[in-house]
Amino acid sequence: MGVDMSNNPPTSRTKDFFVAPALSLSLAGIFRDAGATAAASMEVEEGDEGSGGGGGGNREDTADISSENSGPLRSRSDDEFDGEGEHDDEGDGDKNKKKKRKKYHRHTAEQIREMESLFKESPHPDEKQRQQLSKQLGLAPRQVKFWFQNRRTQIKAIQERHENSLLKGEMEKLRDENKAMREQINKACCPNCGTATTSRDSAVTTEEQQLRIENAPPQGREKLRVALGKYPPGTAASPSCPAGKDQDTRSSLDFVTGIFGLEKSRIMEIVNQAMEELTKMATAGDPLWIRSVETGREILNYDEYVKEFSIKNATNNGRPKRSIEASRETGVVFVDLPRLVQSFVDVNQWKEMFPCLISKAATVEVISDGEGPNRDGAVQLMFAELQMLTPMVPTREVYFVRYCKQLSAEQWAIVDVSVDKVEGNIDASLVKCRKRPSGCIIEDKSNGHCKVIWVEHLECQKSTVHTMYRTIINSGLAFGARHWVATLQLQCERLVFFMATNVPMKDSTGVATLAGRKSILKLAQRMTQGFCHAIGASSFHTWTKVSSKTGEDVRIASRKNLNDPGEPLGVILCAVSSVWLPASPHVLFDFLRDEARRNEWDIMSNGGPAHSIANLAKGQDRGNAVTIQSMKSKENSMWILQDSCTNAYESMVVYAPVDITGMQSVMTGCDASNIAILPSGFSILPDGLESRPLVITSRQEEKSTEGGSLLTIAFQILTNTSPTAKLTMESVESVNTLISCTLRNIKTSLQCEDG
Repeated sequence: MGVDMSNNPPTSRTKDFFVAPALSLSLAGIFRDAGATAAASMEVEEGDEGSGGGGGGNREDTADISSENSGPLRSRSDDEFDGEGEHDDEGDGDKNKKKKRKKYHRHTAEQIREMESLFKESPHPDEKQRQQLSKQLGLAPRQVKFWFQNRRTQIKAIQERHENSLLKGEMEKLRDENKAMREQINKACCPNCGTATTSRDSAVTTEEQQLRIENAPPQGREKLRVALGKYPPGTAASPSCPAGKDQDTRSSLDFVTGIFGLEKSRIMEIVNQAMEELTKMATAGDPLWIRSVETGREILNYDEYVKEFSIKNATNNGRPKRSIEASRETGVVFVDLPRLVQSFVDVNQWKEMFPCLISKAATVEVISDGEGPNRDGAVQLMFAELQMLTPMVPTREVYFVRYCKQLSAEQWAIVDVSVDKVEGNIDASLVKCRKRPSGCIIEDKSNGHCKVIWVEHLECQKSTVHTMYRTIINSGLAFGARHWVATLQLQCERLVFFMATNVPMKDSTGVATLAGRKSILKLAQRMTQGFCHAIGASSFHTWTKVSSKTGEDVRIASRKNLNDPGEPLGVILCAVSSVWLPASPHVLFDFLRDEARRNEWDIMSNGGPAHSIANLAKGQDRGNAVTIQSMKSKENSMWILQDSCTNAYESMVVYAPVDITGMQSVMTGCDASNIAILPSGFSILPDGLESRPLVITSRQEEKSTEGGSLLTIAFQILTNTSPTAKLTMESVESVNTLISCTLRNIKTSLQCEDG
């Protein structure tokens, strides 16, 4: 069962993604034209290393090794050339003697240097290149061929050893985190009154619950499962403590333990129907999908949809009125197929892949583990809390069943669909969003990249939305397919540049070693993930609304860091404000990320200029980069780590002051996991007012008819190093002033003051 994706109507932004002028990464064909690379791959003759043929997305393309570390290699082709073509009429005995007399030849330093130079440019040279190099070095063409084969094999082996070491370290870290979390749960107390929320005498552990269910008679297991699910361990509230949040802000994940009661056969029937609907939605054209003349985006013809899939006009059954959001987007992502599929099967990898969209995610129950290393046929009940990067827009909590299926050797499908039976067991007030068959079709295009067709189809309860965000949400952009695909492309690009070993110097300045580059990129990624986690409307946070001196609404939240080494210990205050500005998103993004103009908005710089110490590219667009900046004042010197990200939907500029000594050690390749970092920054979105150009012209200044921007500005400050300290009004006033002054400086610099 395959899906023909070659004649697919949606054209999207695929072409633009390949021809970005800023591309300068020379990774063994990763970013080259797929056809040219496919032709080059045919030059690898028999005898090439195991799975390394053709330059297609294997780990050897991103090997963690530089050519300077390799010593002279012994070419196995010399064995064949010591007597090749001579004494053809000799008997077997003479041949045996010849084998004993074989001599091994070591290449000279000059020969190795020349072959290393070509290897950096082309790990898979074609026959013409091998012939030219062999004449230049005085070697036989087969000697050159085998040297390159041996070199690729060596790199692959070193890369595998390095990855195994990294995985082992990650496994040990996860074990420690798991142990710490278990200890913290056992010692958990209510943040409002300090009373213990669990007790060994009154609360039943998860393991005990599972044992009770397994030991119960078959006819009583479901009743016991439901009964225990009403009071999951660790959720019992203290009678002396009022609830810290009302019903609307609590996470419905607290109520889901043990409620899953549908038979597996019924679930499989539902997901198979959803899979069929997804494949049709992904590949169908007009009249099911109609392209908008105004915006160029595809719009679902709902009447045709109802007729095509025999959707019954079911009543709301007392439910609040709901709206339908449907969108489709096509894109190319630079990641190999197995890794991309794994990121959907593993809930933790899925959450990390989309940090700006997912604030919480969990696998509630595994219905089927699937088969093989890629878990073909895996089915699991999942929960997700979807967010925008602002506390002004409520999150969306959704339960769904995810089904991962291999359609053919080159195609996989991931489908998500909400199931009524599951939602019926959850508090109705907490179920505000449902997924109709949604997901993506993934096709392996070789050369380390995949084509993705994404369909997002949601049914959401209508609710009040802030006027600033009404257009972008009602148009389906905020949680639509374009947002998901753009984020996926950005994250996969970041991964490719993280693994790259031969990034040109103009894309990587200020850091001398590959290990240092990786450590900095990893620290920047952690910083950005922390920023996304801190500023959304997730039930993790309790936001309090205050007014700034200039009239903007500011949301304040505080938290206590007791033992996380990744953040400063103590009381942390987060202040967020979202405003509309009459400036296009790309102009605003370029202004905020430019270190030369930082002193125009950053009041912490005291008007002094910022100087770039290091600049590391992490994507094709020049805006996707990690920089280390230095700001000097009369009293002291300060370093800033900045991570700027941009894609077709949104942009971010995230930064944090860092300890100079600690950052210098990270630049040499030391582990950055214990560097305490507290990110602040900006999130930039289009305001959703899309339109056609007003004029046709080649003049760039007349071309742009973009609307304004939705700018979210967030500051996090450590108010007290003691976790037991109370939040003071002075701290709130100071961060309030910080936001007001920064916004005023931005408006002044961009000449977009009120009015």
